[in-house]
Amino acid sequence: MRKLRNSFFVAAMALMGFYNNTSAQQISVPDWENPGLTTFNTVRPHVTYVPYDNEAQALKNDPKASSAYLLLNGKWKFKLSDNYTQVPAGFYKPGFDASSWGMIDVPSTWEVQGYSYPIYTNISYEFYSKNPLPPHVPYDYNPVGTYLTNINIPESFKGKNVFIHFGAVKSFFYIWLNGKYIGFSKDSKTPAEFDLTPYLENGNNTLALEVFRWSDGSYLECQDMWRMSGINRDVFVYARPQTFVRDFFAKGNLKDNYTNGNLELDILFNKLEAAEAQNLKLQVNLYEKNNTAKPVSSEIISLQQAVNSDSLHYEKRIPQVKKWTAETPYLYVLTINLLDQNGKCIESLTNRIGFRTSEIKNGQLLINGVAVKLKGVNRHEFDPIKGHVISRELMLQDVQLMKQNNINAVRTCHYPNDPYWYELCDEYGLYVVDEANIESHGMGYDPDRTLGNNPVWKIAHIDRTRRMVERDKNHPSVIIWSLGNEAGDGCNFQATYTWIKSRDLSRPVQYERAGLEWNTDIYCPMYESVKGILEYASKKQERPLIQCEYAHAMGNSTGNLIEYWDAIDSHEQLQGGFIWDWVDQGLQKSDSAGRKYWAYGGDFGPKNVPSDGNFCTNGLVFPDRTPHPGLSEVKKVYQYVKFSAADLSKLSFTLTNKYAFIDLQNTRLKWEISENGKVISQGQASTENIAPGASRDYTCGWKSSSAKPGKLYYMNVYLLTANEWPLLGKDHILAAEQFELPFATPRKETTTSGMPAIAATESGNTIQIKAKSFEVIFDKTTGTIASYTYQGQQLMEQGPLPNFRRAPLDNDAGNKMFVACKPWYDASENRKIMSVTLDKSDPKTVKISAVIALPDAKSEITTVYTFTGNGDILVDNNLKAGQNLPWIPRLGVNMRLNGAFRQVDWLGRGPFENYQDRKTAAFVGLYHTTTDLMYTPYVRPQENGYRTDVKWFSVTDGKTVGIYFEGAPNLCFSALPYTYDDMKGFKHGGKHGNLLQKQPFTDLNLDYMQCGVGGDDSWGAWPMEKYLIPAKDYSWSYRIRPYQLSKENPSKLWENKIVVK
Repeated sequence: MRKLRNSFFVAAMALMGFYNNTSAQQISVPDWENPGLTTFNTVRPHVTYVPYDNEAQALKNDPKASSAYLLLNGKWKFKLSDNYTQVPAGFYKPGFDASSWGMIDVPSTWEVQGYSYPIYTNISYEFYSKNPLPPHVPYDYNPVGTYLTNINIPESFKGKNVFIHFGAVKSFFYIWLNGKYIGFSKDSKTPAEFDLTPYLENGNNTLALEVFRWSDGSYLECQDMWRMSGINRDVFVYARPQTFVRDFFAKGNLKDNYTNGNLELDILFNKLEAAEAQNLKLQVNLYEKNNTAKPVSSEIISLQQAVNSDSLHYEKRIPQVKKWTAETPYLYVLTINLLDQNGKCIESLTNRIGFRTSEIKNGQLLINGVAVKLKGVNRHEFDPIKGHVISRELMLQDVQLMKQNNINAVRTCHYPNDPYWYELCDEYGLYVVDEANIESHGMGYDPDRTLGNNPVWKIAHIDRTRRMVERDKNHPSVIIWSLGNEAGDGCNFQATYTWIKSRDLSRPVQYERAGLEWNTDIYCPMYESVKGILEYASKKQERPLIQCEYAHAMGNSTGNLIEYWDAIDSHEQLQGGFIWDWVDQGLQKSDSAGRKYWAYGGDFGPKNVPSDGNFCTNGLVFPDRTPHPGLSEVKKVYQYVKFSAADLSKLSFTLTNKYAFIDLQNTRLKWEISENGKVISQGQASTENIAPGASRDYTCGWKSSSAKPGKLYYMNVYLLTANEWPLLGKDHILAAEQFELPFATPRKETTTSGMPAIAATESGNTIQIKAKSFEVIFDKTTGTIASYTYQGQQLMEQGPLPNFRRAPLDNDAGNKMFVACKPWYDASENRKIMSVTLDKSDPKTVKISAVIALPDAKSEITTVYTFTGNGDILVDNNLKAGQNLPWIPRLGVNMRLNGAFRQVDWLGRGPFENYQDRKTAAFVGLYHTTTDLMYTPYVRPQENGYRTDVKWFSVTDGKTVGIYFEGAPNLCFSALPYTYDDMKGFKHGGKHGNLLQKQPFTDLNLDYMQCGVGGDDSWGAWPMEKYLIPAKDYSWSYRIRPYQLSKENPSKLWENKIVVK
């Protein structure tokens, strides 16, 4: 019983030329291709609630305890057809034989349950990708899922109105009960409810759904995410009395200079006759969330005032109210109890609410009258196994990770999230930009083409906006409404902006595509550069700038975040932004060998399926929520406390409280002094009574007079939780900083004059250098070491070779660094040995000078190896760069060490991966890892595992011997089980990590420097210029030294600088 309807839409489409030479009156438009009809026979949208039997139940808020609630999640009968013409006839009728059908979980995403296949695209539609034809969708292949289940209505439901709730169904569905057609709905991310009462029968009732993968609604769901289908959220039925509260809007406003609360309550009834009003009363109670024994406010309200309008308005002043913010998420519990004439509770509803304001004043976003900075992320709902079905446990894990990493705001990109998400944000404190399920990116932004400016689509735009607002309006965490994402601008977004303003004046409204037009209260661009936001803030503006997307975190990214926030913190109208994005959208998959990996676009379905590769993996966390290294940088940059040096010679520093609402009384300050990376002194201090915005000076209690010559000293300071904080616990690090202390003195020098003798023999194309404990074979044809033996054990399989390239990052794939810098990539392979010279004039040293031409870069590098009798190799490099050359991706050497050398120690920045434009969180210290753990398994293999500002590092077998490396003064390095060739990829997509095979050697990159990773975007932006390497002459040096683990210590080796004399 599919519906084909004539409507105004048919005539409109005919006038627009979609139906040529056809009379509009002769056309029947399928419901799934009619944007003028968004629903049929659905219940009007309302806030999220469950009806409870009494207030005691409502206060516990456990739906399973209610006799008026029945959850239908579980196994349902399921069959997938290629299109609607192949759907089994009469499947919705009682007695239909579905014994051959499979079973499917509800909720679930059917593409990850073995039915059809997931599709990932960014901008284009997954159907008609090159030539979209709204509102039409494919007829030959448009999978339709048919569902069957039985509902056994409880006795407690009898005599009541019974409704069914579908939390989210994508993208369009019909519903039948006992063979009787009820209606349909679109919008795959907001609830659809139907009144089942007229269709119910005693005993079992057969519920049938027909779900279309694509419909006209899909044209408004062109988000940058996996395109998948099914019943994605909870399904339940609930019962209501004959008269009931249909909806309520609870506004927790603030009055009297934001000190007192004003509960403003608008209540709607389904129907209210005068006779009923005399026999019914409404009790409105307000409790503190943590004290429900006694209400802070209680009122019995007569329903007489609601008779004519089926609504009533109620206000109550709450003196000295406890205010909600993300820093102080104080909640109240509102109960609305419908009472009979004897005062007995017929039904109880509840919502948790907060008292707060959100407004734009004087060009700033204010929460409770205070300007706040939104330290945000964009979050897609994604599970690597279940697709778009998110468990409550996973939602809580996301909230906890965000709170642990100083994130205070979330944009629900690009659709309303599961209702439980908002409950968590209310409870634990996250500001939410709630976004309507509207994106028509695949249509472009041309005013004559975009659906955002097409009146035919006005109803659909308003419907989606209305459903979001009505569902989420009582959540204090929702501080901003967003009209949608990348859907053009025009009459439809003017209409949705106007509709929200007519419904809710308690929140600002934003829309990125509106730019600085009137239908956005916030200027919310995406991927604006640091320079761009500073230009905006250079003069007074009417609106704050809060980037809806910035710092594209694709793969090895999130560079120069500190520059963004230095700019944001320096201007009051720059109020933050939302990093793109939270989680890599990689679906778990296994290869034929059983190795698991994260799949992305193009990994499913036939070859002609449209795909944007791994552009869905832009997260700060991996699909399983393991943090990327970049998340540590986010935590550091987003931290709420600033530490600044006062007088480091006296070990003094200043702490500034950057929280907007809380002092630091529940925190403690810890400091520690390290000597060559080892903590030698520590202490703590009080942080009480440091109000928001206030500062306090501290001095560490270590005597600088105890500093020793030739040592490095750093002061680390930490702000920790002093007691149990929700989700953070006790002793969680909230903020940290490191200061290098000015006590370093030159290291002790050891000259080569006192070292053992060393000999060298030249024969043909080789030079043999030999001393008591080691032997080196130098290959004159390659210009480097061919063999390095110590204590009878081979240390190197390939000596240092000039290296100017890196396995392209996702950002490099976007900006085509490997094309722009091709001379340097080629120079890493194409080398010409100009000369190799042996110098044996000093009996205590042997020098080999290798001059290597780099024809592709029209440059030349000279490397001088100085070998000493105790095994040290001092390497001096001089690059003479040619003219008019591009930036150099990296400046260093590559070598291959014995495969047994997998243990890595270093004194430098760590413990996690860091780069020159992403290192503020990586403190200098003494660290240990392995080559396997040094590798960061980005979804698409690329340059990774780097450590910067390294004084020394060693790579050992963990048992007997190792190799020590020392910079002059610093170096950068990575030691991995994979090579450049293993990890290289020149486009978004391509390789997966499961395809990498560990090499039998350790691949070592030892660099003077490497350019930054960037992060403004991943489709063209380069790292900031100060983090690039200009093509000019450079000189740098390093030291190589073999050592026995039982006899020598790398820290001690570093204390002695080798000087050739």
